[in-house]
Amino acid sequence: MPTVRTQGAIRNGRKTLAGGFSLVEALLVVMVILIIAAIAIPNLVHGKMRANEAAAVASVRTIHVAEAMYNNSYPEVGYSGSLANLGSNGSDCTRPTSTNSCLIMDEALTSGIKSGYVFEVVGDGNMPTASYTINASPDSGVSGRCSISSNESGDLHFSAPGTADNGGRTLGGGGGCDL
Repeated sequence: MPTVRTQGAIRNGRKTLAGGFSLVEALLVVMVILIIAAIAIPNLVHGKMRANEAAAVASVRTIHVAEAMYNNSYPEVGYSGSLANLGSNGSDCTRPTSTNSCLIMDEALTSGIKSGYVFEVVGDGNMPTASYTINASPDSGVSGRCSISSNESGDLHFSAPGTADNGGRTLGGGGGCDL
């Protein structure tokens, strides 16, 4: 007659293995992840700053084009003395005027804060306004390194904190501005 094994005999024949990771293995994985993060995070922050700086340059150029259009549309006023006048300024844009010209439809830009930069338009104070200056400066030290300015000529000027203007160059960068 054949012999039949019992349940206990089958269990006793298997070897049991400990499951999971040891503490050393877990610590090693955590250390590798921290090393990768230490390398990647500064590069991500630097990339974000460069993206903000490039967006600020594009916004300054947008403001410059809007100012030229504003000057052509309202010659009795000249250039706009504020960003709000270049936007909708709370209107529905059915009847643009010199205080709500609807030339820039980006509400963030016409509010003066966009992509980590603070934008300001300053007129010369004359009537009609014959010149203006656009200033874009980083909101904080992590949103950008370069301040950007322009005027009615359209030349862009870059400067980093504590350095002189780079002479209106639009590419390359002086003083730590490497756009």
